[in-house]
Amino acid sequence: MALDELKSRGAVVVGGGSGIGRGIALALADEGVRVLVADINGDSAAAVRDEINKNGGTAFSTQADATDDQSLARAAVEAESKLGDVQLLIHTVGVISDSPVTDASDDDWAWHFDFNVMAAVRVVRAFLPLLRAHGQGGHIVITSSTAGVVSFPFAETGGINIGCYTVLKHAVLGYGEVLGHELEQFGIGVSVLCPGAVLTNLDETSAANRPARFGGPLPTPKELDLPVRMDAEQVGRIVVRGIRANRRYIFTHPELVGAIRARRIQPMLDDLAFCAENAIS
Repeated sequence: MALDELKSRGAVVVGGGSGIGRGIALALADEGVRVLVADINGDSAAAVRDEINKNGGTAFSTQADATDDQSLARAAVEAESKLGDVQLLIHTVGVISDSPVTDASDDDWAWHFDFNVMAAVRVVRAFLPLLRAHGQGGHIVITSSTAGVVSFPFAETGGINIGCYTVLKHAVLGYGEVLGHELEQFGIGVSVLCPGAVLTNLDETSAANRPARFGGPLPTPKELDLPVRMDAEQVGRIVVRGIRANRRYIFTHPELVGAIRARRIQPMLDDLAFCAENAIS
């Protein structure tokens, strides 16, 4: 569903206390959307809330852990209380690390799966009833990555091997696509956000906050050797346009279009042609 008019809509941004989530929360508030900023760090969520309200918007905040169903259930109750009808749900939770698939431990895989895939599933499960309750439709944004569309070699990922991250972000992409098919009948659109390099501290917060059940905190990661990264607030403005247009995918970096076409689309087209040419009857 394309939401041409966003003013006065209710939105929940999970992971909205920093980075891309903060950028999206600010951009939605600029459009007159009433925003509940939810984040595992309650202080960060409150800071974004205050930033929005200071600039004339309407925002609330809550602490919410996307790996905990009960925490999300409490946040959903708060969303209904503070916002009333909720038409927009934004998921931006995830982790990244230097984890080659050939060396990754069970803890590495479990951590990435829980925070990159199951976090998205839990967030939707907790808040979807609110989007369906009013019968007006709505829109959901699930955050994957450009690395969820095409796998980049180590030499192009800033000096770390994002193997586990890439695999699980591909899974998030698939989840968002299937979710879109299932929710179309209810007038709820789904966009999968696939950002390129963005100016966030995701690598640092991922390392510092890895739970004990997955091996505990990691050493401070080395600085990524990447080209100039996009500001998260610019990503937020791009997401708003994508919601309005009901885009299935929201890409942020035009300079990556060629890489996606060359490494994902063209090889698939070539292999489809090979299949057709070599079909055995």
